[in-house]
Amino acid sequence: MAHKAGFVSIIGKPNVGKSTLMNALVGEKLSIITPKAQTTRHRILGIVNEEDFQIVFSDTPGIIKPKYNLQDSMMTAVGGALQDADLILFVTDINERHDEEDVLEKITNTNIPLVVLINKVDNATQEQVTEKTKYWQEKLNPVQIFAISALHGYNLEGLLPLVLDYIPEHPAYYDKEDLTDRNLRFFASEIIREKIFNNYQKEIPYSTEVIITAFKEEDNISHISAEIIVERESQKNIIIGKGGAGIKKIGMEARKDIEKFIDGKVFLETHVKVIANWRSKDNYLRSFGYER
Repeated sequence: MAHKAGFVSIIGKPNVGKSTLMNALVGEKLSIITPKAQTTRHRILGIVNEEDFQIVFSDTPGIIKPKYNLQDSMMTAVGGALQDADLILFVTDINERHDEEDVLEKITNTNIPLVVLINKVDNATQEQVTEKTKYWQEKLNPVQIFAISALHGYNLEGLLPLVLDYIPEHPAYYDKEDLTDRNLRFFASEIIREKIFNNYQKEIPYSTEVIITAFKEEDNISHISAEIIVERESQKNIIIGKGGAGIKKIGMEARKDIEKFIDGKVFLETHVKVIANWRSKDNYLRSFGYER
C-alpha cells in the first residue's frame, strides 16, 4: 500500500482552541494551553505516525494585526504554515460574532483545501450550530464543516480519515518515532511560560520570555536552568513576589509538569532578567528563536 505524508495547518483567531485541538489529534500535550489569548508564539509541529501515513499538524499563533516586532514574527510563522500546507483546518469558536476578518484575509485567496471546525459546541444549542454551519458554508464554501469540542474530544473521529483524503503519496518527512520537531529545551521553556500565564494577569505574561540556559541530563536527574526575561524592573519584582514566593510557585508547578513530560526527575533553577523592550528588538527576538 502506498505511503502518504503531508502537512496540515491549524489556524484561527487567538483563544479558539487550536492548541487544544492539536494536542487531542496528536495524543500528547505539545502546545501550552491557558485561558488567555496569544499564548502560542511559535509554529509547533505535532506528528501522527502510522505504518502507511504520517500527518504533520502545525499549531500556529492566533491571527492578529501585529502591534510590535514579536507579533510580526508570530504572523510570519502563520504565513509559513500556510505556504507548505496540504490542508488547512480553520478553527472558529461557536461563540464568535463573525469578526474573523484578520483570518479570512489570509485564507480566502488560497487554493489549499479548507476544513472549518466550529469549536466549543459542548454548551451550544443545535440552532446555534446550524446557524454557524450555514454561515461558514456560504462564506467560505469549505470541503467540510465539523462541529467539535476539542477539549472533550467530541466529533474528532471523522477528522483523520478526511485529512488522509487530502494528503499526497509521499515518504515520511520525519522519523517515524518523532512526535514533534521541537527539542526538550523548547518544551521546558514553554511549560515555565505556561505557569507564568496561569499565575499572572494583565501585561506580565505578554512581556515575558523564558530561555533555557542549561539542560544537563544525568543518570537519575536532569538539571535545568532557566532565565525569565521581562521588560521592566517592576515586572521582575512582581514575578519574584514577596519573599520570592511568586517565582518559587512557578518553579514548583513547572518542575512537576516537566518531570511528567520527560518522565524523570528534574532540578529546576529559575532567575529573572530585565531586557527593556525585548519584544520590539530584532536582535533579541532572533536570539530567542523567533523568525525575523
